[in-house]
Amino acid sequence: MTVLVPHPSAERGHVDHGWLDAYHSFSFARWYEPHHLGIGPLRVLNQDRIEGGRGFGAHGHDNMEIVSIVLSGAIEHEDSSGTHSVIRPGEIQIMSAGIGVVHSEMNHLEDETTELLQIWIRPDENGLPMSYQQVQADPLIGESLPCLVSPEGGERALRIHQDAYLYGGAFTNESQASHMIAAGRVGYLHVAKGTAVVNGEAYGPGDGAYIVEGGEVEIEGRSDQGYLLLFDLIGQ
Repeated sequence: MTVLVPHPSAERGHVDHGWLDAYHSFSFARWYEPHHLGIGPLRVLNQDRIEGGRGFGAHGHDNMEIVSIVLSGAIEHEDSSGTHSVIRPGEIQIMSAGIGVVHSEMNHLEDETTELLQIWIRPDENGLPMSYQQVQADPLIGESLPCLVSPEGGERALRIHQDAYLYGGAFTNESQASHMIAAGRVGYLHVAKGTAVVNGEAYGPGDGAYIVEGGEVEIEGRSDQGYLLLFDLIGQ
């Protein structure tokens, strides 16, 4: 039987620096909550709003799989490998930091706030070469959950160096989908926008749930212009 442990939006960490308004589902930076340290290899899930013309200047990472999903606006990415790209709504980016990378993420739209999801997942091996992928996914939840990230990758899914699958996308009040998390695996649900009913319980913007025992996860959209993510992860 599926066991979901609710993680209400109000329990997330929150910082407002003026140019950056950020919510942390798991302990991050100066916000530490021992009950919310992530699950499986999933370490960070931040929902950020970045003021026009501002962003994260050059900084380094290593040994982390970093996924970025833009909900509105755009983010300009530059890194020490020479990659220069812009991520827009409907696009998914993954950067395998590997042995080390320096990058910046800026909202280059001077008059528009950008909202994005930042996800960090520990790799299954340290010291890998740095790599970058980006795909136009336009995920819409219908009768199934679109796969955004997987160990195998695919035409519309990015490859990750971990036994981790990320499903989800936009939903409407007519969306219905389900996903089976196998026994021995764990998961996490995050409703970024809108409202949805998951296994009979209502979830609003920012709400999440730990999936601590595998089973069926049934999702019903309850609003238009919603967006949610479902992580299916190796237990650790």
